[in-house]
Amino acid sequence: MSKAWLKHYPEGVSPTLTYPEIPIPEILTVTAQRFPDKTALVFRGRAITYRQLDDFCDRFASSLEDSGVKKGDRVALFLPNIPQFPICYFGALRAGAVVVPCSPLYKERELEFQLNDSGAETIVALDTLRGIVSSVRRKTKLRNVIITTLDDLFPEELRMTTDYADALWLGDPLERQEKTPLRVVIDPRRDPALFQYTGGTTGAPKAAILTHYNVVVNAVQFGSWLPTLREGGEIVLGVLPLFHIFGMTAAMNMPILKAEAIALLPKFEVSQVLETIQRHAVTFFPGVPTMFIALINNSETSRYDLRSVHLCISGASSLPVEVMRRFEAITRGRLVEGYGLTEASPVTHCNPADSPDKVRAGSIGIPLPDTDSKIVDIETGKKDLVAEEIGELVVRGPQVMAGYWNQAKETEHVLRQGWLYTGDIAKMDGDGYFYIVDRKKDMINVSGLKVWPREVEEVLYEHPAVKEAAVVGVTDPYRGESVKAYVVIKEGFTDQITAQTIIQFCEGKIAAFKVPNQVELTAELPKTGVGKILKRELKLAARP
Repeated sequence: MSKAWLKHYPEGVSPTLTYPEIPIPEILTVTAQRFPDKTALVFRGRAITYRQLDDFCDRFASSLEDSGVKKGDRVALFLPNIPQFPICYFGALRAGAVVVPCSPLYKERELEFQLNDSGAETIVALDTLRGIVSSVRRKTKLRNVIITTLDDLFPEELRMTTDYADALWLGDPLERQEKTPLRVVIDPRRDPALFQYTGGTTGAPKAAILTHYNVVVNAVQFGSWLPTLREGGEIVLGVLPLFHIFGMTAAMNMPILKAEAIALLPKFEVSQVLETIQRHAVTFFPGVPTMFIALINNSETSRYDLRSVHLCISGASSLPVEVMRRFEAITRGRLVEGYGLTEASPVTHCNPADSPDKVRAGSIGIPLPDTDSKIVDIETGKKDLVAEEIGELVVRGPQVMAGYWNQAKETEHVLRQGWLYTGDIAKMDGDGYFYIVDRKKDMINVSGLKVWPREVEEVLYEHPAVKEAAVVGVTDPYRGESVKAYVVIKEGFTDQITAQTIIQFCEGKIAAFKVPNQVELTAELPKTGVGKILKRELKLAARP
């Protein structure tokens, strides 16, 4: 297949890389050996070095083995972005366990489903989530429940208590018996590392089985794609949720591979983000569009110096062009859009970040090394389309999952002849740059004419009063479906803007059948834990 994108690769990046066939925790081991005294994590004004982080992970692995955790057992992490997440993540993997990340925003029924579906028998949870764990425990296979607090943070005081033993001491190395975890034999290509659940924005969540090799490969691919990131020389903003595969790769695995310092934030709050960027001189900011939208629209942003940020990567959902331009004006750095999905560990595409001439606004960029991509027809998925034709995006590469856990039919549907069918509608231009048009399931059929919500949303974001926007299809007795827009208005504009104002704005910019005939002004839009807008909920709310 023709790979027109290769001529646009970042300077010095090879289209084919060599990947270490190692378990995921080895990336931390190697970095700790090379940079033992370098800061790995910063949290609440305190720092943990790579030597300390590596030691904590060993001790946690030993503790899991003492509690009976064996290779292949599932360990759920019910934690926000705190140091215990990477400690328990790498520690569980060292013990040979399969990690099951769970959103700390989950309620009882969501956690119960994920624990039962994965078969997890061990869970690590923040103390504030103890009630949720307790309420579902008898309905699951849980036998080990490890509770940690925000005070269990640093070398002299790292303690995780459990309700199956008096205490699990992970304190000063001098106060414990010398013991290293059993080095479990792991086949990186075959052994699963993660049961990574899809967000469930289009249906019931499914667990993508990601092997150690899948995850290590993607960390190497993504790290190599960003040659402007200096090994051991960056401060990474760790505000993307680490339970989400994008945050796990972009804000944890890849930075640890490259020996960067990670400034952790448990959740996205504009004031904390601004303060953290300025205080620690953050240089790399992986995020999602809603984060960048919140920052450019906050009145406090102008009070902070954000010029240390020289590179931002946006993923998880489409980045409006206007948002990109405004955020770059604030930081004077570069904000580029990438693309990925849980089933691909996740990154498959990204705009080259080494030169502004290679960045194409509105594009997800070009395939990463050793990643193939093409557009196929929507109806059969068997016909390859040419440049500028719209169809389904399919990808293949060494970062693609082994399949879905206990979902043979779903696996067969999305993995065909080595290709991963993404469900996203896209096109490729003549230079090999890809553009997401919309989700396959989000297409709106107006009297037989196709309307892609993203095109309408791009127009809405051009309105100076629009803070956030989402477009869905609603049932129409005459046209089959019609376009409805949900719009959040910026502060200071609420008295000036009506639904009709928004409709009239769109009428001068897009064809009549694409113009929303319903606009609902709302205070906020429903989102997933990573900040992706939940269009499924908006569609349900729009039902008559």
